[in-house]
Amino acid sequence: MSASDESIGLARLAAQAASDKLATDLVAIDVSQYLVITDMFLLCTAANDRQVRAVVDAVEERLGSVGAKPLRREGEKEGRWVLLDFGDIVVHVQMAEERVHYALERLWKDCPEVDLELDSPAGGEPA
Repeated sequence: MSASDESIGLARLAAQAASDKLATDLVAIDVSQYLVITDMFLLCTAANDRQVRAVVDAVEERLGSVGAKPLRREGEKEGRWVLLDFGDIVVHVQMAEERVHYALERLWKDCPEVDLELDSPAGGEPA
């Protein structure tokens, strides 16, 4: 079984919100075949703790506009890796050091990636 269309849609909305705040290296991984608790992971990188917070706020606002609210939020105090659990998708906003160290893409390399179909961030180059 693969991720639902609803999960993919939420991941794309979250990814566009993150991209609009200039998050980089956005990757969506369909983990539905291996996990029963969620369908997708969305991974993105932020340059510093302020950008992590800005990306988190933008993702929450964008998904909130379609009625999705985070069930759980982890790591906000430190601001280096914030996890937002929306049930069907889990968004990981990480600083570059955490992204490299924990290498979630490597851990989930057997899972398919999903095309995020991103537009250009507001006023920027294509993500």
